[in-house]
Amino acid sequence: MTALAQAPPTARRSAAALYTLLSVMVINMLGFGIVVPLLPFYAQSFHANPLQIALIFSAYSIGTFVGEPFWGRLSDRIGRKPILISTLLANCLCYGALAFAPNIYMAFLIRLVGGMAAGNGSVVQGYIADVSPLEERAGRMARLGAAYNIGFILGPFVGGVLAKPSVGPIGFQIPLLVASSLAGCAALGIALVVRESRQRRPPEPNPPSRWKMFGYAARHPVIGRLMLLTFVVGFAFTGIESSFGLWAQHRFAWQPKDVGFCFFVAALVSSPTQFFITGTLSKRFGEARMLAVGMAGTVIAMALQPFGDGGWVTYALMALTALSSSVAFPNAGALISRSIDPDNQGAIMGLNNAAGAFARFAGPAGAALVYSHININGPFIMGALIVAPAILLALSAGRAAGDHLTRSKF
Repeated sequence: MTALAQAPPTARRSAAALYTLLSVMVINMLGFGIVVPLLPFYAQSFHANPLQIALIFSAYSIGTFVGEPFWGRLSDRIGRKPILISTLLANCLCYGALAFAPNIYMAFLIRLVGGMAAGNGSVVQGYIADVSPLEERAGRMARLGAAYNIGFILGPFVGGVLAKPSVGPIGFQIPLLVASSLAGCAALGIALVVRESRQRRPPEPNPPSRWKMFGYAARHPVIGRLMLLTFVVGFAFTGIESSFGLWAQHRFAWQPKDVGFCFFVAALVSSPTQFFITGTLSKRFGEARMLAVGMAGTVIAMALQPFGDGGWVTYALMALTALSSSVAFPNAGALISRSIDPDNQGAIMGLNNAAGAFARFAGPAGAALVYSHININGPFIMGALIVAPAILLALSAGRAAGDHLTRSKF
């Protein structure tokens, strides 16, 4: 008999729910991954300048900034499943609408609404926290990251192959419609298979406002530091992500399929690490140490990327960036989930993800300014300089988490 078959019924149901949710998220992120490497070229097809291209990236993050705390907090009250279904269906509609956007302004608006609908990461994280014991959360958060990356393995590659930039905006309709279909399939999968992890509870008579919750999180000795880390690293990473296609086109004359293949290689390296290794390393060396190690690897990769040659060096450095992130961020989520009570998992995860969303809004804009007015290699150097202090921040958050858990026992 397998270990899952020998497990108690509750554990089997928990594991089955987890893996079903992860498989559905693979489908969802496959749709998202199709779009990411296309966006610079999609925006260029409307004759957009670099700043407008950055705004197309940022619109999604502005929407996510609003959506993450809202959906996370709502899912704490009414349950995770209805929020996941409704947000995925909204994404299905937004991808379809983006395929037929008549101009850059409408594309921006659609991305804004789609970003708000896609701000359901806190709901997924809250679900995993609901069904996972404390000692298993880092490993399961890592598997969630692996599910996301598996979607990215195929998504950018499929998007790059299906896109036809030479014929203008219409050349992007097929991959966008495929993304729309996949989001619809993910919603259907959750509706049919995933069981609710929380009981619906009545609304609070005087619930704390978002700003009061943010003040609590910012003052918390663990959550506040990790939210700052999320913002700093997200600012640097998304700045590079948004400008990478244009940088590679300028340096190496790359096309969408080349950018997609680079993302493919990076995700192919990082996904097995997240699924099979990150949880084990976190148990052995501690979540905070592995978070710091991941930050260090990210700094090295960003600093060396300007020396890439458009061949194996460029691919290797992008893979190192993805690998380092696969080691780091699951541990940040696990540290946060250990530091808050079960009834506020979604709300606090939402605030942390909102910090990341705000970074994804500011990062592309900052990278675009550096790319356009200082140096095309500037986003990589800026990213390394910004992320380096996050190594110390990670270690500090880990010490605070240890003190917090010790005090909570007495």
